[in-house]
Amino acid sequence: MGLFSKDIKTMDDLFVHQLQDIYYAEKQLLKALPKMAGKATEPALKQGFEEHLKETEIHVERLEQVFAMHGAQVKAVTCPAIDGIIKEADETAGEVADKRVLDAALINAAQAAEHYEIVRYGSLIAWARQLGRNDCAAVLQKTLDEEKRVDAKLTSLAEGKVNLRAAG
Repeated sequence: MGLFSKDIKTMDDLFVHQLQDIYYAEKQLLKALPKMAGKATEPALKQGFEEHLKETEIHVERLEQVFAMHGAQVKAVTCPAIDGIIKEADETAGEVADKRVLDAALINAAQAAEHYEIVRYGSLIAWARQLGRNDCAAVLQKTLDEEKRVDAKLTSLAEGKVNLRAAG
């Protein structure tokens, strides 16, 4: 089903479709994060990826909770955006020989995924509220807050250490 598919007729349809989209994205990130952690050489970055993997497992559980609360089937729909972000990260990582530069590239890739998630969760929260589902919005808000914290940690790590090492 494409974004402008005839299957999306109502705000409720759009909400469920985007839940399915971010569910797919989170499941893909469960596969990508261990690979990113394995490539990282900066200990704080490696640890950050490992911690976010655990958080992502919780994000998947929360999404399953929202599906149930909303009375929708737990289902993933392919998300070309996250697939592209992950593919680009893999390709870039394969092209970087200097491990210090690789860490900077990994942070960039991780932030691309975080920003995608932040946009999706922000929209889902707004739509849930519009649909009178403040219960769903509250669950989704927990994840949005965590995604924003991860993004801020990545920025701090990049600006405080990794980018300086990569440039040196």
